[in-house]
Amino acid sequence: MRTFLSAVLIALVALLVPASAVAYWADHELGSADRYTTAMSPLASDPAVQNLVVTQAGRALSGQIDAGPFQGGVDALLGEALRSFVGTPAYRTAWDAANRAAHGAFFQALTTGDGNAVTIDLAPVIASIKTDLIENGVPLADRIPETHLSVKVMEYDNLGALRKGFRMLQIAGVWLPVLTVVLAAVAVIVAVRRRRAVLATGLGLAVGAVLLWVAVVVCRRLTLDDLPADIDRAAAEAVYDALTSFLRTTAWVVLAVGLAAALASWLAGRLRRTP
Repeated sequence: MRTFLSAVLIALVALLVPASAVAYWADHELGSADRYTTAMSPLASDPAVQNLVVTQAGRALSGQIDAGPFQGGVDALLGEALRSFVGTPAYRTAWDAANRAAHGAFFQALTTGDGNAVTIDLAPVIASIKTDLIENGVPLADRIPETHLSVKVMEYDNLGALRKGFRMLQIAGVWLPVLTVVLAAVAVIVAVRRRRAVLATGLGLAVGAVLLWVAVVVCRRLTLDDLPADIDRAAAEAVYDALTSFLRTTAWVVLAVGLAAALASWLAGRLRRTP
């Protein structure tokens, strides 16, 4: 009976590993403006995201400058200035500010009934671009008014269906990981042969890590396939990968811990049998 109970608990641990990781991620990673900004920060150097920013900002700023017959030349200068600007520290600072400001809208899209898109307000970026354009002598740049430009990086027709699940994950974000650790410990304690139970628990953790990795990959495909045609797919891929980097890292860490525990238990058994 104790062996059966231990096996059931180990199976539950394997299933709870991905659920626990996702719950913690939803509550502590996506729910924190600081962690959200940190996750999105590397995208400032992503070519697809930079191209999206240059394209959208160029369109917005060009519409604010009336250069008459010289419009083509001004637009060309503007494009060159934008491409140069996205490689500067000022752009990265503005990008972080934009994402910190956008976190509220992103979180609202996942927790309320308002909106079905994840957007980034590029107002801080536009303001930094304007300053850079003026300092570099781009004609008529000083006439650019304060501009708010919201860029959609993800949009869903059925985002509302995800909100209830996300809310449940937030609630479970604290106790579910703790429950997983407790069940793993109990599985070893109640076992008749604890060394074997440690080995099995380690393998269970490894299986859970693989399940988490598979879930991230499958959800990536489903999420990107559900995007409207007007969303830049390359930029959306970069955003998804940035937001789920914590889950992929967690999968590798749990896999390593699980295999290490299983290997240590196996080696201990081999050494004990050695005369």
